[in-house]
Amino acid sequence: MKRVLILGGGFGGLATAHTLRTLRPDDEVVLVDRATHFMVGFRKIWDLLGLSPQPAVHGRLADLEQFGIQVIHGAVTKLDPDGRAAEVGGRRLEADALVVALGASLGTDRIPGFSHYALNVYDPRAIARNREALQNFSGGRVLLGVFGLPYKCPPAPYEIALLVQEFFAGRGVAATMEVFTPQPSSMPILGQAGCLVIEGRLMARGITFLPNHTATAVEEGEVVFTTGRRPYDLLLGIPPHRCPAVIVESGLTDGGAWVSVNPRTLETRFPGVYAVGDVTQVLMANDKPLPKAGVFAESQGRVVAHRIAAAFEGRPPDVTFEGQGGCFLEFGHGEAAMIEGHFMAEPAPQVRLTEASKEYLDQKQAFEQERLRSWFPQDDN
Repeated sequence: MKRVLILGGGFGGLATAHTLRTLRPDDEVVLVDRATHFMVGFRKIWDLLGLSPQPAVHGRLADLEQFGIQVIHGAVTKLDPDGRAAEVGGRRLEADALVVALGASLGTDRIPGFSHYALNVYDPRAIARNREALQNFSGGRVLLGVFGLPYKCPPAPYEIALLVQEFFAGRGVAATMEVFTPQPSSMPILGQAGCLVIEGRLMARGITFLPNHTATAVEEGEVVFTTGRRPYDLLLGIPPHRCPAVIVESGLTDGGAWVSVNPRTLETRFPGVYAVGDVTQVLMANDKPLPKAGVFAESQGRVVAHRIAAAFEGRPPDVTFEGQGGCFLEFGHGEAAMIEGHFMAEPAPQVRLTEASKEYLDQKQAFEQERLRSWFPQDDN
């Protein structure tokens, strides 16, 4: 019997654990996470604005025990990739294979004043506070922006802007909204045509788009950029992201910002050690990093599980990460589109923005429920 240690209970960790349980039912699968529940990321804006057709449902990680997955609740305080081991709560856990899926940390401290003045729309712990701020807002200048690259779920800032604007309009609140990014366009992966669609949607709703705006600090009533200042009455921010310190300290990043892996196999330079999801930097054929999205972490987790099973069984692995998939982008008014394609295609990514429709919004709503049904006992959901 072999043991696999999975650090992180997000999309990547859960996909790895469940796939391994199917492929190698007699092995020991151990999953570690400091959180007690799994939540699909886009639910944060649904819960914030009361848009979800379903009650707030989070998968309880402890319930994975019913599938034969051992769950340890706690923070990873030390990583030893040479020994395929981690320390949790003072206890050293060793394994025959180690999968690092701890996700990206939110570096709010990298922008002076962010924590004090901005509503962090990426922090699930801040949903109640943010909801109260939106409900109490009586009108004025709303500024929403990306405070650092890369960040999880690239369509999110524009989706949030459109949905918040619709929320205010429905309540009769007079608000002028601006959305900024340090990038030269809304989503460069889509090319000019796709970006023009997104930016056109913003314009049609009276939302000003501000590209090439790199924020350096937040002050009361103003965001400071390298090019000047912008005023606000309400500030919604997506903070800079960074690799968790425990991973950096372990040497897995090789001095870089993220864990470098083989883009097809998700192997690190340490034998038997893999990394999936937001902790990694996977370069596409255009030398740009693969977007950080749950759908890719999930796919990578399944690939890693197959490759671990093959290694344990002494046979050549035959599964690689292809980078196919997509993310939903809600436009409001009951419609959504999808950014989809073959992100790892050669010689360049092949990605498109679909037409917006009610059907894509239905698919987005089903996406969450399908994963909860697959990964957690149904009678508890």
